[in-house]
Amino acid sequence: MPKFKKVPKDKKSGVAKKYLSGSKNKSAAAKELKSTAEAYKAGRKINVKAVSKFRSKDNAKSKAVKRKGKKRSTR
Repeated sequence: MPKFKKVPKDKKSGVAKKYLSGSKNKSAAAKELKSTAEAYKAGRKINVKAVSKFRSKDNAKSKAVKRKGKKRSTR
């Protein structure tokens, strides 16, 4: 069996830090990750739409990006 390095984890939740990086509310993100993982392991249905909506709202980096380019003339 190959040996792997231990992954750095969040002290409060025990979730890997890379899954919480860039989150506005780390505790809510950890709670959502854990509940989704638990449901998946138990074989229950996962509401993918709700999970996707939460993750897109929680991402701190998803701010509107200004577009650079030529301005249109108003003739």
